[in-house]
Amino acid sequence: MNIKILLPNVVFAQLTQVISLVAETPQGSFGILPQRLDCVTPLVPGILTYQTSLQDSHFIAVDQGILVKTADQVIVSVRRAIRGSSLEELQQAVKQEFLKLDQEQQALRSVLAKLETGFLKQFSALSRQ
Repeated sequence: MNIKILLPNVVFAQLTQVISLVAETPQGSFGILPQRLDCVTPLVPGILTYQTSLQDSHFIAVDQGILVKTADQVIVSVRRAIRGSSLEELQQAVKQEFLKLDQEQQALRSVLAKLETGFLKQFSALSRQ
């Protein structure tokens, strides 16, 4: 199988000679082999596990998205993805990414709170006039 992993703004990975793929769906783990019928399924945040013809297992942490299989092509479209050579390495990368996102979200909340406060002050000043 050939697998293409798409992010909103870039092609994250193009994988060839994949012999099996396991993804996380709302109903649980979902395995795909080359002869499986065509399908479409939503994905939840989890780990994509795939094996190449060399029998090596590879891991990619993905955010929510969708998986489409047609013939021997699999397209995975997700919001975010992180690659790791082992589950331990992937866990560390995901932790770092979440810490970074958490800090960015806190900064964004702070800016939004300041904008909201400024808007309310100007609105109350207008209503007094």
